[in-house]
Amino acid sequence: MTQKPFLGYGLGLRPDHFEAILNDTPSSDRPSVDWFEIISENFMVPGGKPRHYLERIRERYPLVMHGVSLSIGSTDPLNMEYLEDLKDLARTVNPQWISDHLCWTGQDGLNLHDLMPLPYTEESLNHVVRRIRQVQDYLEQHILIENVSSYLTYNQSDMTEWAFLREIAEQANCYILLDINNIYVSAFNHDFDPEDYLKAMPKERVYQFHLAGHEHNGDYIVDTHDHPVAAEVWALYRRALEHFGPVSTMIERDDHIPPYEDLLAELTQARRIAQEVVGSQKGMRQEATS
Repeated sequence: MTQKPFLGYGLGLRPDHFEAILNDTPSSDRPSVDWFEIISENFMVPGGKPRHYLERIRERYPLVMHGVSLSIGSTDPLNMEYLEDLKDLARTVNPQWISDHLCWTGQDGLNLHDLMPLPYTEESLNHVVRRIRQVQDYLEQHILIENVSSYLTYNQSDMTEWAFLREIAEQANCYILLDINNIYVSAFNHDFDPEDYLKAMPKERVYQFHLAGHEHNGDYIVDTHDHPVAAEVWALYRRALEHFGPVSTMIERDDHIPPYEDLLAELTQARRIAQEVVGSQKGMRQEATS
């Protein structure tokens, strides 16, 4: 397995910030963004304003592609039209990698527009592994699979979520996008220790972290991506860095989008925590690429 890359610290590319990104001028006392993650589906239509800005931004920043419609866990056949559009976008963007979620999003062609969890069984595992291999063969590259937040469990499950994800990554020979917020949300909702999740992940396969906000409703948490990163998630991020070392990290914000400067401040906090845990950015980059 090749040495995993370290991109630094990134943000999700959102239309609210297109102009701010292009007008951004980093300085020694105001570091900027190292890379951006795009929602693949937002740019699958040729032309138009989004593609215009995407072309300009990709000239200045590395990009990764993150999808929400692969539905890798569905029993529907793989959507080859979608995969064709995804591959075509990848030819244009030349992303560092492509990711999607460990979930299903619909049945019989109906998209629920939600990321539904899977039963953690051998049958489900084998099904997902086969489909990831098919996707990787078609795209001609490895993909990253992300853990989702969940609010229910299946009686049929015969393994933990983290064991399920680990086995899928190993058997499908794919990589992992580890969402730190999602681990915290699911751990609270299902009463497990989030550090058990971290410790179970194969270090060499974890290529990216997501950090995001959530809505705490007392006895359950909803993953909303419309709040700043919570203190408990920052603490779990610190633990993740202690376990994995340097991993490309980004902030997700999908609703109640704040000013660009506010997200830069959160990204600065991620950098600061990482520097405290695993050393300077220069040292981190050397460790990750040597």
